[in-house]
Amino acid sequence: LTGVLDDCLCDIESIDDFNTFKIFPKIQKLQERDYFRYYKVNLKRPCPFWADDGHCSIKDCHVEPCPESKIPVGIKAGSSNKYSKATNNSKELEDCEQANKLGAVNSTLSNQSKEAFIDWARYDDSQDHFCELDDERSPDAQYVDLLLNPERYTGYKGPSAWRVWNSIYEENCFKPRSVYRPLNPLAPSRVFNLGSVCLFSWTGLCLEKRVFYKLISGLHASINLHLCANYLLEETWGKPRWGPNVKEFTRRFDPIETKGEGPRRLKNLYFLYLIELRALSKVAPYFERSVVDLYTGNGREDAESKALLLDIFRDTKSFHMHFDEKSMFAGDKKGAKSLKEEFKLHFKNISRIMDCVGCDKCRLWGKLQTQGLGTALKILFSEKEIQSLPENSPSKGFQLTRQEIVALVNAFGR
Repeated sequence: LTGVLDDCLCDIESIDDFNTFKIFPKIQKLQERDYFRYYKVNLKRPCPFWADDGHCSIKDCHVEPCPESKIPVGIKAGSSNKYSKATNNSKELEDCEQANKLGAVNSTLSNQSKEAFIDWARYDDSQDHFCELDDERSPDAQYVDLLLNPERYTGYKGPSAWRVWNSIYEENCFKPRSVYRPLNPLAPSRVFNLGSVCLFSWTGLCLEKRVFYKLISGLHASINLHLCANYLLEETWGKPRWGPNVKEFTRRFDPIETKGEGPRRLKNLYFLYLIELRALSKVAPYFERSVVDLYTGNGREDAESKALLLDIFRDTKSFHMHFDEKSMFAGDKKGAKSLKEEFKLHFKNISRIMDCVGCDKCRLWGKLQTQGLGTALKILFSEKEIQSLPENSPSKGFQLTRQEIVALVNAFGR
């Protein structure tokens, strides 16, 4: 791939050089640190859109949850919005003071009203989210070691996988009027092939809808690339051999095999990279504050993790060809607000669809990458709140949970 990307003043060669020599080696190191390698996820949530067709029985679909004893004490004990040792230690005192403050009020409230207030607070917290987050307090939520459960080809394919992506593109994505899509393997007497293609047209799609489609296409390309790069090549005497599958890569991305669509998919991956890079540069002030420690309980490791993260932020700011999100939702206020809500609703639906993926390992990485992108969008549309954060006290207007931070870094690492 060469040349300039659509909808931004950036060329592919500059991104390649910047990523290869500056960003990738550091983000790889960061992903290996305890704070970022353990991700809490609920892989048992039911599919909200159609009857579950059963989980994948292939052994490579399995995700091995992490025993509680292996989780660093600071991650296991810390509240999702608490980062530093000081805030973790003061949590009990805060809870006590809060209880005293609310005591007089609560005595006049019925249990039904209290439940309503809790629901309202939960609703308010969710309003700035582009994703539906897993409830970390659920008994079904488990810690997973991402390094021991890498994203790779598991054998999960066919009608179940097709239905997930078809639902994303056809029902929850602002799609160009005509764009290549694989034929429906669920339809009778049709062969599932990747050869049919329509002419590609952006006619009638505004910038915001083009951006949304490119992000989803880029996410799809990212997942497909990792499946091709870490493919089960052979299994002899119970010893699997994983590696790049060039034939599979060609089938999904070659210009001739895909009738011109493959390179466009890869360009959308670069576009996704730019969006998440922009988010990292924008969220830097949030992490530069002394109250944020990336707390695991290991003081030395926590300090090194934060130093490495801030170093990555400095690099992201040095890249001069960012995507300019200010051009989005910039029309008349009423129309812009309506479009932004539609944008958010579509993306939340896509995050819910990830609970319909039948393979646990695919579901894990689908949820993580979707949540990482959702966190990036949340950051890009919260610039004013981030700039006005207090230096020495917890955030009020803008917050990130540990779950969101881990997803953001690992999605960008992908």
